[in-house]
Amino acid sequence: MLVLSRKEKERLMIGENIVVTIVRVSGGKVRLGIEAPADVSIRREELACRPLDSEHEMLLTRKAG
Repeated sequence: MLVLSRKEKERLMIGENIVVTIVRVSGGKVRLGIEAPADVSIRREELACRPLDSEHEMLLTRKAG
């Protein structure tokens, strides 16, 4: 795991087409902005680990297609 220190408004790049911006740091929380191509799925870990219900999966499939 790579661990970095960043300040508000600083950015980091993942590959050629994903940019993560530190939007705000406040009260022990960090707000991130993520710019990525539409075909890259971005989900919070706690949501990625639980199965999607069929309606939600259908919406995601529709957005991707």
